[in-house]
Amino acid sequence: MSEHAPNDATPALDATRQARESYARLREEVGKVIVGQDEVVDQILMSVFSRGHALLVGVPGLAKTLLISTIAQALSLDFSRIQFTPDLMPSDITGTEVIEEDKASGRRELRFVHGPVFANVILADEINRTPPKTQAALLESMQERQVTVGGVRHELPDPFFVLATQNPLEQEGTYPLPEAQLDRFMFQVLIRYPTADEELEVVRRSAHKGEESIAPVMSEDEIREVQRIVKHAPVAEHVMKYALRLVRATRVREEADPAAPRPKLVDDYVAWGAGPRASEYLILAAKAKAVLAGASHVTPDHVRAVAHPVLRHRILTNFNAEADQVTTDAIIDGLLDEISVESSPEGERRQMDRVLKS
Repeated sequence: MSEHAPNDATPALDATRQARESYARLREEVGKVIVGQDEVVDQILMSVFSRGHALLVGVPGLAKTLLISTIAQALSLDFSRIQFTPDLMPSDITGTEVIEEDKASGRRELRFVHGPVFANVILADEINRTPPKTQAALLESMQERQVTVGGVRHELPDPFFVLATQNPLEQEGTYPLPEAQLDRFMFQVLIRYPTADEELEVVRRSAHKGEESIAPVMSEDEIREVQRIVKHAPVAEHVMKYALRLVRATRVREEADPAAPRPKLVDDYVAWGAGPRASEYLILAAKAKAVLAGASHVTPDHVRAVAHPVLRHRILTNFNAEADQVTTDAIIDGLLDEISVESSPEGERRQMDRVLKS
């Protein structure tokens, strides 16, 4: 793939087509092992190509670990699994300094031993089973993509993704993730039970087939190129304003925008709304959705398609929502139904046409 920006020598449509073809090959390879879960796979890959992190929530036995390790193999990336437990220490994740003695000279010096976080794809398994101190050890890694030990910074590999899992059922002996750490995840991905046909295929494969080998589909350079294409995908002003209206309508503690009245569902059931990072991730995720779908630019439909995984862990519901069994997904459905999409002004359409033809 070319290193030039989409509006230079390589046309935007050609770059998007290459990204789409790579994505199609990747989906085909993952499908050798994973049955169904198309939406889940899409959302994980969108977070990967957006340089984001994802939190996977689902009951045991839904192949969360297998899915993540399979994607890492198909992307030819280093994979590291960290099983979070109550006795896990921060140094067990980041690494630690050890005293090493040179047998020839007898001289001793400190040497940093890398922890399992030094890999491209990190599976943080059952992240809510470890205390907050250890959970916080991931914060710097996820945000700054580095580890600081003994005042020395150690850069993490590039690309770098944290894909964490969480069991929504068992709450005894768990430590719920604080909002500040939840906000670091681009997506919260819900993994649901397979359909009857999908479950039958799972049983058939486990009974009759051996272990499938996964062929690497993309190199690190190709992944970074798709990330660059996603970052530079054109977004019209009216699409960004629509995304902002969705996010700002969740903020019950602020005065409502006259241009976008707050839905009654939000006033009744939301205790705290989404912050600015939600607006950023909503647009970035919409870019990834557009590129992987082969679209030349982002539309409001792409924003709507990623609204649930971006917003569901950033909206805090109140007691009324719990009493009435209203979920954050239901609140997001209400937002999508009631927040209008403005049409693109003629001048803006002409500007987008110039970008796409350059």
